[in-house]
Amino acid sequence: MFSAPMSTNPSRISSICVYCGSQPGIDPSYREAARNLGQAMAENGIDLVYGGGTKGLMGAVADAVMSNGGKAIGIIPEFLMDKEASRQELGNLTELHVTSDMHERKHMMFDRSDAFVTLPGGIGTLEEIIEIMTWAQLGRHTKPMVFANIGGFWDPLNALIGHMSSQGFIHTAHLVRPLVIDRVEEIVPAILSAAALTANGQDAEVIAKL
Repeated sequence: MFSAPMSTNPSRISSICVYCGSQPGIDPSYREAARNLGQAMAENGIDLVYGGGTKGLMGAVADAVMSNGGKAIGIIPEFLMDKEASRQELGNLTELHVTSDMHERKHMMFDRSDAFVTLPGGIGTLEEIIEIMTWAQLGRHTKPMVFANIGGFWDPLNALIGHMSSQGFIHTAHLVRPLVIDRVEEIVPAILSAAALTANGQDAEVIAKL
């Protein structure tokens, strides 16, 4: 039986899990944001943990991390290797972990990550970050969570979450506090600040519209 992991927030951020689409999306700013995030992570010595895809936004962020001297750790189920990736390009990753199923993949991504960033993506991307938010709501972790709100992409979801809370369906909303950041260059500094606050026992709520 799969259970939610238990983890506290680290005082130092050494790795960030990035959830994003295996497609590039129609707006070029999505791919640009993925590249800029990857560069910022590498420049700050932060490893990338991600779903292992070599296409779309997943490929863009991984390429940017590695081309700037950083480490990219790909975690992908066997059945997705030919759908979301090129086996040859997978060999270029710093680390590659092939899992038996999606549950193992998500569990490993959680364990290897100190924070989570969600770039634009589809249903799979949404499912991944919602599960992380659920674990936070249940008190299983306090790792920083970020919505990279490129071009207002996540505004509808944030409005829905607010609506669910106002209607009494999120009774522990104080535990679900993702950072909402419009400018990708502010993401890494915000995560580092949030982790430091939580490590010091302070309230780490940061809802940023930068």
